[in-house]
Amino acid sequence: MVQEIKSLYIQFFGKNPVSEERIGGSASNRVYIRLTDSDGKSVIGVGCPDPLEKRAFCELADVLRSQGVRVPRVIVEQGNCYLQEDLGRTSLYDLIGRCQKSGTWDDETVGLLHQVMRDLPEIQSKGLRGFDLTHCCREQHFSAMNVRWDLNYFKYCFLKGTGVTIDELRLQADFDRLEERLLSIAASTNGFFLYRDFQSRNVMVHDGKPYYIDFQGGYEGPFYYDVASFLWQARAGYPTALRESLLDTYFNALREFFTVSADDFRRNLEQFVLFRLLQVLGAYGLRGIVERKAAFLSPIAQALAMLREVGLDYAYLHEVLRAVDETPFGRSIAIGQNTENARLTVKITSFSYKKGIPDDFSGNGGGFVFDCRAPHNPGRYAEYKHLTGLDQPVIDFLEGRDANPEHRPIGCELTMPQYMEHVYALVDPAVETYRRRGFTSLMVSFGCTGGQHRSVYGAQHLADHIRAKFPDVEVVLRHREQTFELGDKK
Repeated sequence: MVQEIKSLYIQFFGKNPVSEERIGGSASNRVYIRLTDSDGKSVIGVGCPDPLEKRAFCELADVLRSQGVRVPRVIVEQGNCYLQEDLGRTSLYDLIGRCQKSGTWDDETVGLLHQVMRDLPEIQSKGLRGFDLTHCCREQHFSAMNVRWDLNYFKYCFLKGTGVTIDELRLQADFDRLEERLLSIAASTNGFFLYRDFQSRNVMVHDGKPYYIDFQGGYEGPFYYDVASFLWQARAGYPTALRESLLDTYFNALREFFTVSADDFRRNLEQFVLFRLLQVLGAYGLRGIVERKAAFLSPIAQALAMLREVGLDYAYLHEVLRAVDETPFGRSIAIGQNTENARLTVKITSFSYKKGIPDDFSGNGGGFVFDCRAPHNPGRYAEYKHLTGLDQPVIDFLEGRDANPEHRPIGCELTMPQYMEHVYALVDPAVETYRRRGFTSLMVSFGCTGGQHRSVYGAQHLADHIRAKFPDVEVVLRHREQTFELGDKK
């Protein structure tokens, strides 16, 4: 694909570029390269393996430009490649990031945000003028299929991964009600262009003005979706007052193209804010929980925080979301969000190897995993099968005080206290180092055959050990296969 882009450049400009720069950031399989000539003039070469996606972008770019919308000019296209105008290196998201880091929203960034909100109704109202909907990349209209796809995305890629227990029928009833409302609202907004991925990463700042990219996934649909996508973008983190001001700017601009009362606008928008945040959790859940990419855990926490502010009448859905906060996953990402002046939290888990090693939802991807299957297994004997590593008869067995010689076959001399001395020798220095360096999360897991005896003993004793030796450290103890959890008991 890179060679095809270069060949198109040479064919069009009649010379080789003097420099090539691969540009990342696309979540798709598109290839972006900045090609620069000897005079310092550059273009962006795009390789797009999907011919439908490429056609949608090029045709929508022509339509939007003809309507006066600031989008990159497509210079030439051929096969699976095209060259487009280079809008520079600064996105609106970059400016927002600087504001977040400094703690101050400067006039330039706020001004650009308001300009985007003034532009959006125009993009939505003019985006389909002269555009053949059959040339959309995938869907042509917002539909029940779109809604069901995204709600199932949320359920299977996010909720299922958190470990929360779900009443499928009650959840589906809320989904059905939400779908009905969304489709009813959509029916009242026919003729508008739904950008689909309208967010600050897709707004480039060029010559002091916002330019819009990555609109190839758009189709006909309700304008509320794009407003929710932009103003409730988890990573943007707009202060509430700023979001309200931007929303007023959008509503005032919208009135030139569509008549709706302020109250109806707000009520309809709330439905799409909820829907969009659920869709975002599905997308980030896939990346952060399923694919274990730590960078996506922080926006999950931000999206959950936004959902807590959406006071809509989907009682069971909100009940499930509250339950997520109480799962080990929910507590882990909450801890990860509160790193300023936070103390170290050691998360200790017992588990069965038959069910897999526990996930670390802090995003660190590290920690200790101790295999407790070397000490003899009390689960082999009937009198211990109904007990756990917290019960005294099992403790006596694991500590070598069982008087029955049949319970100590040759080769089973290692006791759990002996085993734990090695554990302490490894974990204690790590805890001390983590405290000294200001780290906030360490995970330690103990596994055995059933997750009932030896692993429970090990997890419980390490928790007691750390609480006694490091009183400033928070301990979260979970016996996964026993379905109960113990927080810091100090």
